[in-house]
Amino acid sequence: MIALLAGMAAAVGAGGIFAMVVGWRHVGHQPPKPEIQGESAHGLLDRLGQWWHHLKPHKRRLVVAGLVAGVVVLAITHWVPALVIVPIVVIAGPGLLGDPKNRDVEVLEALDRWVRALTASLLTGKSIPDAIRSTRQQAPSAIFEAVGLAAARLDERWSLPDAMAGLSDDIDHADGDAVAAALVVAGQRGTAAATTLGALADSLQDRLAAARDMDNERAKPRIVVRQVTAITGVVLALALVTSPAYFAPYRDGLGPWLATGLALVYIGALAKLQTASRPPARARIRLIGGRP
Repeated sequence: MIALLAGMAAAVGAGGIFAMVVGWRHVGHQPPKPEIQGESAHGLLDRLGQWWHHLKPHKRRLVVAGLVAGVVVLAITHWVPALVIVPIVVIAGPGLLGDPKNRDVEVLEALDRWVRALTASLLTGKSIPDAIRSTRQQAPSAIFEAVGLAAARLDERWSLPDAMAGLSDDIDHADGDAVAAALVVAGQRGTAAATTLGALADSLQDRLAAARDMDNERAKPRIVVRQVTAITGVVLALALVTSPAYFAPYRDGLGPWLATGLALVYIGALAKLQTASRPPARARIRLIGGRP
């Protein structure tokens, strides 16, 4: 009973600190100058407030939901480790069990669309620099800023090789390097530029199809892990409510520490799986003055 009251008191205290910090930062009131002996506590609260302020809205909702869920489960089950395990699962679970963004696919899709827009612009008689300027607004979001900067550099009378070297660095992707180098070559070939970019677009399509296939293969283990995690979580939750005696070894002595450690190990395994399922970064072709 004492452990339960201590856990609930800690949760309520943490929630109160969060509320005070967020409210203070929201209204913008300056706190009174702290005493010297309170300097470290004030710094901790300030860093906590800054961390909360920089969280995205959905992350804030997850943090609040995790803390509330931990207190609720603790009140129902009287199992103190739930105050730590449940918030960790609620906060970290969606990110670790979800599908990470595949930047290879995003960049390849964006480059493919933009190169085809460039090809169409070249067929109207424009040069490579003019085609880049005229298609800057058609660039997909993944490369929109990089293309805009390249067009601005050309407007400032940068040479095509130098502007493309900047584009390559801004995109920061191996296929972006290939496109930038191809644009330099196409700019030097003049009338054959549209043909060069057409062949490049076909190559990007092949790369994109291969990247999507690999992404689908990498998603299969994540699907299995999501299913296993969901089933295990439901079974443990039902057992925790209907058969408390099953968790009796985890209530006293080293049991709570062992339960918390096992949960952290599983979270770490999910994080490792998430990292391993991301495609490795490919070596880039650095462009210096437009020459690979």
